This record gives sequence, structure tokens and C-alpha cells, in this order.
Amino acid sequence: MFYYCKTVIHSLVRFAMPVTVNTLNAENFRHSVTINNHELFTDLPKSLGGDDSAPSPHDYFDAALASCKALTVRLYAQKKDIPLTGVTVEVTHDAAEEQKGKYTLNVKLTLKGVLTDAQRDELHRVADKCPVHKLMTTAEVSIETTLSEGAFSQ
Repeated sequence: MFYYCKTVIHSLVRFAMPVTVNTLNAENFRHSVTINNHELFTDLPKSLGGDDSAPSPHDYFDAALASCKALTVRLYAQKKDIPLTGVTVEVTHDAAEEQKGKYTLNVKLTLKGVLTDAQRDELHRVADKCPVHKLMTTAEVSIETTLSEGAFSQ
């Protein structure tokens, strides 16, 4: 059922280029984020000493889930000729217990188009199978941080 989405999205993920984050200046927390040929920015909220000039890393985490669900649903609908005309994914989080190891994401999925109940249910199931959702909930993630040779240079 999810063959199309898995094939296309997983092939994109497998060949992803590195994400590079660089300090823009020593005066604030704004950083550039380069992914392939795309440049984004990140900052801290004012409550943490930033200028709130760009999304925070937590915002990008939440956005990764929302965008993956939207793209997965659109791709699946296109491949299955489901008359989906648009999708809106709204993610809110509850970080009250984050320090205890619990981070709750609430997702509101809005499907647009003249769809049957069966099609809506099918797309709802597909949204919950997006690669980022699975990564966040079922994958064992390993992170290894190394210090590069140039770490002590200006």
C-alpha cells in the first residue's frame, strides 16, 4: 500500500547531503543552516537570550514531522489518483515534561478535496506512516559527535 511513498522518499533520504550550521557572528545566537543548495536560519527565542529572528531547532524538529506528513500524503494521493487538492498539517507540542524524556506532538491533519470517507481514512493512515514519524517513534537513533581538526582555529 505504501510502496510508492517508501520508494521515492527513502531514496531521497538515503542520498541526503550533510546539514551544515555556522555561527554568523559572535554577538548573537543566529546561525545559518545549509542543506544542499538551500540556506535557512535558526535562532533562539528571546526567553533563552536569542533575538527570535528565525525558527529554533525545536521548531525545525516539529516542522520536519509536519512537512513529511504533508509531502507523503500528497505523493500517495497523486500515485493512487485520489482527488486530494491540498493538505494542511498543524503541529503543536507540549514540552512540559521534556526534561523527563517526554515530548508530546499533537498533529491536526486537514485534507482538501472531494474525498470519500474511505479515502480520508486511507490518507490519515498514510500520514502516520511518513518516514519522519517512523523515525521519531520507532527507529533507534545513534548520534556520534566528533571534534574536527579545525575546531581550535579561528
